[in-house]
Amino acid sequence: MDKRRAVVIGSGIGGLTAALALHRSGWQVTVLERAASLEPVGAGIGLAPNAQRALDVVGLGDEIRSLAAWRGEGGMRAPSGRWLARTDASAAAERFGGPLVLVHRSVLIDRIAARLPAAALRTGCPARLADPGTAGGAPAVVGTPTGTIEAELVVGADGIHSGVRSALFPDAPGPSYAGFTTWRVVVPAPDRPFPPHETWGRGALWGTQPLKDGRIYAYAAATAPAGARAADDEKAELLRRFGDWHDPVPGIIAATAPEEILRNDVYRMADPLPAFHRGRTVLLGDAAHAMAPTLGQGGNQAIEDGIVLAHHAAPGRDLGAGLAAYTADRLPRTAAVVRKADRVARLMSLTSAPAVAARDFLMATVSRLGPGLVLRTFDGIADWRPPGATYAAGTTEEAPGTRR
Repeated sequence: MDKRRAVVIGSGIGGLTAALALHRSGWQVTVLERAASLEPVGAGIGLAPNAQRALDVVGLGDEIRSLAAWRGEGGMRAPSGRWLARTDASAAAERFGGPLVLVHRSVLIDRIAARLPAAALRTGCPARLADPGTAGGAPAVVGTPTGTIEAELVVGADGIHSGVRSALFPDAPGPSYAGFTTWRVVVPAPDRPFPPHETWGRGALWGTQPLKDGRIYAYAAATAPAGARAADDEKAELLRRFGDWHDPVPGIIAATAPEEILRNDVYRMADPLPAFHRGRTVLLGDAAHAMAPTLGQGGNQAIEDGIVLAHHAAPGRDLGAGLAAYTADRLPRTAAVVRKADRVARLMSLTSAPAVAARDFLMATVSRLGPGLVLRTFDGIADWRPPGATYAAGTTEEAPGTRR
């Protein structure tokens, strides 16, 4: 019997994870990407233990853990350099069962894509959902420039402005502006070592984190009107906003070429969708639950989505029931993470001096009571474990970390 066919629209982290998990569970998978190559848009991504355990299911978890670069202390600071909260890598790993791993997005994309059959990836191929299909009935239909493709399953992994989402739920509220913009860079490490940190100011934050290859991933955020851009260039904008903050922030900005700075306004879906599926079509990642980056969980939740989808859509299971189970698993969890990310974003966005002083005092007080209190922000998120394994048919081995 021919394998059932799955079409994944979008080759981001969530789409490729879903494609690999579906492929390993026995589906014939095709990934359609409108861009000419798989070169990812973005800089770094933090993979928390929940995403690492999800990647265990497709054999990538230990490979990703080997890229961990954070050792020793780190924490949260004020622009003056004063520490507001301290923790360390071992405390985080002990609490959640693994380290926080910072990698360049291109590294993660390449390592997932390398495990897919070469014929599964079709770049330079924009796609649209023509028909979502009927679970247990007609197949889904995807339109491409060269014709239509019928599939037993279509995965909409086409990002925050998802065309698949609009086709499935045209009346649902779309993403809305979160009130702040972000900048991201990857630069060589400065000469003087520094502890990894995230620094919070008035309506602004800066983070500096090491990568395994010796470079530094730095990110910033600040309240700003939607669509605003620097009149000169984004390096000058970063200097205006962060140039007088503590070391190594000014040096990181100085080492960055203006054309290497990525700036993006933040949009998130404050109102959950009614479901993550319709017919034979399903949504994941930003297409389903775009969130503010303040918890660093956007890519992590997309990875979880892909693994859980493949689990519920395993060959031999009723697809309609499987997609309903996927929605039941993922919608409440991701909605809760979206809400928590919004709460953190509101704290970051405070601009009045009294409110910022009260926030910083609270952070410092909580930190003095114990680093575990700071880490509790990620309780229920970073300690997540995936459901049963999704290995290819005939494999009975259970993936590490899948036992509940």
